[in-house]
Amino acid sequence: MDITSVILDTTDPATAEAFYAALGLRDRVRLRPAGAPSSGFRGFTLSLVVSRPATVDAFVAAAAKAGAEVLKQPAKSLWGYGGSFRAPDGSAWTVASSSKKNNGEPDLAFDDLVLLLGVDDVKASKQFYTEHGLEVGKSFGGKYAEFETAGIKLAVQPRRAAAKNAGVDAAGSGSHGITIVGDAGAFTDPDGFVWETTDGVG
Repeated sequence: MDITSVILDTTDPATAEAFYAALGLRDRVRLRPAGAPSSGFRGFTLSLVVSRPATVDAFVAAAAKAGAEVLKQPAKSLWGYGGSFRAPDGSAWTVASSSKKNNGEPDLAFDDLVLLLGVDDVKASKQFYTEHGLEVGKSFGGKYAEFETAGIKLAVQPRRAAAKNAGVDAAGSGSHGITIVGDAGAFTDPDGFVWETTDGVG
């Protein structure tokens, strides 16, 4: 199963375009003028998985320079090293490395782009997505599930946990402001996340 890109709604397409170009993400992140209104946490995070702490620092610094609000300054944790920021379009991003040691020069290269959906019921979401042809890669009961997808990786987690990981309040309402594009089909999941087929996107 392939997720080729995500489309993010924004009230300022020109600023968002420049922002994602600065981070080298325009091949995976597409933009369109915002439609339905939303407020607060939009119910998902996008995560860049990178090889070393210096790359985390480089991404967060580049994001801040391009207009992002830094939510969590990069720091060590039990699992590695990471930070987070809110992009100009309002989406929350995390950048993380499982390594705590640097073994090369900083750059803006990432190993994986992960879309983490904050959901009401992880088990129900897992069942829904498996019924739509996605294969579960990792699963930890009602706490987390990760699917085997190419391009952009997909995972689900309780909404509150997803927000906490990014350093934002879990409160929010209205549109998610994201459309997931891939070959799973065109549908809306139980939490209101919209999927479109690659052929159906202009």
